[in-house]
Amino acid sequence: MTNVLFTFTVKEDLMERLRFEFPQVDFTVSTSKDRNALEKAEIIMTYGEDITKETLEQAVDLKWLMVASAGLEKMPLRQIGERNILITNVKGIHKIPMSESVMAHLLAIKRALPWIYSQQRENEWSKRSGSSELFGSTALIIGAGAIGSEIGRLLQAFGVKTIGCNRSGNQALHMDEMITFEQLNNKLPSMNIIISVLPSTQETRGLLTYNHFVLMKEDAIFMNFGRGDLIKEDQLIKAMSERQISFCVLDVFENEPLGEEHPFWEMDGVIVSPHVSSHSSEYVPRAIEIFMQNLQEWIKEGTDFQNVIDVEKGY
Repeated sequence: MTNVLFTFTVKEDLMERLRFEFPQVDFTVSTSKDRNALEKAEIIMTYGEDITKETLEQAVDLKWLMVASAGLEKMPLRQIGERNILITNVKGIHKIPMSESVMAHLLAIKRALPWIYSQQRENEWSKRSGSSELFGSTALIIGAGAIGSEIGRLLQAFGVKTIGCNRSGNQALHMDEMITFEQLNNKLPSMNIIISVLPSTQETRGLLTYNHFVLMKEDAIFMNFGRGDLIKEDQLIKAMSERQISFCVLDVFENEPLGEEHPFWEMDGVIVSPHVSSHSSEYVPRAIEIFMQNLQEWIKEGTDFQNVIDVEKGY
């Protein structure tokens, strides 16, 4: 009997489906602090942040970690690698909700929805909305993977030119042009929209600095939906206090949750989203679909797993 531990709650209908599809597997729903469950677990399904060095020490039979998120930066990857534990994630399932979140924020800004809502609250009738259009804009998408490519597809449907940016500069889907990280300085001055969906890796931490914002257009929109360590927050605060750009939409931060006294809450042009861009009622069902395909492969002792993580690279 294969023992699987879920360290987060799953709706009963999904658990029933798992038990029906895999009668040879014992599924337990508990926490990463449940020593008895950890000691028996051959497979752990987790959001990742609850897996620590201590967790690994107690999970003596652990052979596979299935992480129901894309970010792995808080996990003890070195220890996981030393034990040759297979680690997979749910890369790809975020692209629909995150791309819709990006488009929602962009359209709200361009079509002056925050202004319209404030006018309603104040019972004020005015047509001076200052609305503009997405059409004809140029967007730089830093991180042209599954999420970035889906954002590119939607932007192109609105008549936006898309420029993808990644480490290699290799072509990605739904990008009119590709550049490398080293070419950012040359492109930023002509961009209307800059969107980052980068993970947190050694190459991406601190990739953007205050000087990059000085290069951007004054009416540019910057959006960070990847990881908060892309830029030091004090540098971003400086850039926004000087209004180097028009809008800054942030779904991720260096430290979460954002403190009640943090300057971002009250800064003009800054929109704070509490790391919810990937949230969706379909999130867990999509994660379970990938898990089931990999679990089928595991049971037949195959090797063709989806979304295998290189622990050295962190993705």
